[in-house]
Amino acid sequence: MSDFPFLLAMIAVPAAGAAVLAALPPTRQALARGLAMAVSLLVLLLAVLATVAFDTGGDRFQLTTSVSWIADFGVSFALGVDGIALVMLLLLAVLVPVVIGSSWDERATGNRSMRTYWAWLLLLESMMVGVFAATDVFLFYVFFEAMLIPMYFLIGSFGGPNRQYAAVKFFLYSLLGGLVMLASVIGLYVVSNSQLGEGTFAFDALRQLDIDPGVQKLLFLGFFVAFAIKAPLVPFHTWLPDAGAEAPVGSAVLLVGVMDKVGTFGFLRYCLPLFPDASRELAPLVLVPAVIGVLYAALVAMGQQDMKRLVSYTSVAHFGFIAVGIFAFSTEAATGAVLYMVNHGIATGLLFLVVGMVITRGGSRQIRDYGGLAAKAPLLAGVFLLAGLASLALPGTNSFVSEFLVLIGSFPREPVFTILATTGIVLAALYVLLMYQRVFHGPPRGVLAPPPDDAPPPDDAPPPDDAAPADGGGSTAVLTAPAPARTSVLRDLSRRELAVVAPLVALVIGLGVYPQPLIDLVQPAVQATMSDVGADPAGSAPEAPGGTD
Repeated sequence: MSDFPFLLAMIAVPAAGAAVLAALPPTRQALARGLAMAVSLLVLLLAVLATVAFDTGGDRFQLTTSVSWIADFGVSFALGVDGIALVMLLLLAVLVPVVIGSSWDERATGNRSMRTYWAWLLLLESMMVGVFAATDVFLFYVFFEAMLIPMYFLIGSFGGPNRQYAAVKFFLYSLLGGLVMLASVIGLYVVSNSQLGEGTFAFDALRQLDIDPGVQKLLFLGFFVAFAIKAPLVPFHTWLPDAGAEAPVGSAVLLVGVMDKVGTFGFLRYCLPLFPDASRELAPLVLVPAVIGVLYAALVAMGQQDMKRLVSYTSVAHFGFIAVGIFAFSTEAATGAVLYMVNHGIATGLLFLVVGMVITRGGSRQIRDYGGLAAKAPLLAGVFLLAGLASLALPGTNSFVSEFLVLIGSFPREPVFTILATTGIVLAALYVLLMYQRVFHGPPRGVLAPPPDDAPPPDDAPPPDDAAPADGGGSTAVLTAPAPARTSVLRDLSRRELAVVAPLVALVIGLGVYPQPLIDLVQPAVQATMSDVGADPAGSAPEAPGGTD
């Protein structure tokens, strides 16, 4: 089974599915959504089979595929995964069918169609699989830039009132980071050519280079800027609240749940192994903005009235925690950081989905427009509370183990940064619970109105001009209405919505109770990365950098 090209199939299948969806007539929404779901479930099956074929005691990179691409420049279409990349692929494969299910009965505005929306989602999945699976640095850069295109159109075409501004800001920030990284990619090629006699972009070959510490710093900074923007770390974070607030809920789930993890994944995959001396010496360059981000984002989140912006700011805080775990240079902290990447995607993805369901029912993103919803929609309130508790890492939820490992692994190495970051845990409890209390308890607010009509449109009906943008979680999704009609006759979760959130609820509880399989999967890759950077498996301090500028 390990000889089957799982990774290549996981790239090709959603890309082919996107092409087929794009070719379908706009009126065939039922066929389009069925095909989109079938393709996403096939990718999930491939990811599960790849996990079964993966040997945690085997080589560092497995399920490899390599084909010469641009031979004159040493570029190969090379794919392979370690435990870190594999769990990110599993997260992506789980979230995409959930996102498609959340938009099952939605309709798009004007001349746009949900067929196009689902096609962009599948293309985005294909590009993100390539990012996590690439073992050629140039190929990684190609996928890193290419995944911006589908997300740009998802935000700019299907998002909220300020979607164009948010999409352009997201694209320009990410493109700038990618161009800076390109300079470092070229620098790596030049260094490899001078040391090996021929240039290469193969990760294993580049990892063996003996790069001068001064050159390492320059190359590290190029990768760091790109990954810090993508993560995002303060002060590169300003695009995320705009993009997260204006993106359709399903797209926001993938943006915050998976795409942003490319930044922290890049720190682990490329910055630490390729530039170990620079990583150790410039660690404060990451730790300082990471801790500032934990505290600043938490404080700003408490003052937000827009629910989607609030959830976006909480992600900035969580990414700061992940960065602290990575640059503490201990196996425990780095293992916790990888688990945090996965568990944050599950918990925040669930939180975004239920926020979208609230918006669908009430027609407003503003917290002040709601109150007392728990009495009318107890299931929705319960799932919202569980997602919020997982986001603040309550014991028994999946995020707790991640946060605990980051703290116990980071404190011996970076006690000051760890203590400051821990303050964010208290603030997280405040902004999550305050949002829940204001939306679901207290006196009902809003205009009395009948519940929306749940009947889905006919399969062959063209989308009406006044239909709402795609926004996850309901059959008549409304992103923001000019005169919101919050109702006191709100419906609870439908059977479809329960089916959508059930997998994420199960993962929040299951990984909170028994996270060991996930730890076993990622720990060998984490230990190998810590070895590359000079930290032993026990997490002692890395060796001092060799040489001077």
